[in-house]
Amino acid sequence: MTGRIGAQLKKGVLELRVLALLSHDDSYGFDIAGKLAEAIDMGEGTIYSLMRRLLGDGLVETYLKESDRGPPRKYIRITSKGHGRLVAQKSDWVFFADAANRIVGALK
Repeated sequence: MTGRIGAQLKKGVLELRVLALLSHDDSYGFDIAGKLAEAIDMGEGTIYSLMRRLLGDGLVETYLKESDRGPPRKYIRITSKGHGRLVAQKSDWVFFADAANRIVGALK
């Protein structure tokens, strides 16, 4: 994806991607940022800003976990409210993607 439209599409699904990642395993910010940067070429600043908003909205929570290398790390986990948002967003995404695929597929 290139240009402004590509960036807007990435930002539009970023919350869904973060919640989906956290629904599988708790993680820490740097790991999440790395996975997303690799998968969708998104800057860390955007990801950390989103993480602060998710925390403020009660969709994720943090806890400290001992590390075998250095100080404890702050891990992030999805909350029950976050799971509810993930289910709703997945449903919305499927509906949107199906509609977009029908329209784009009809183009010749």
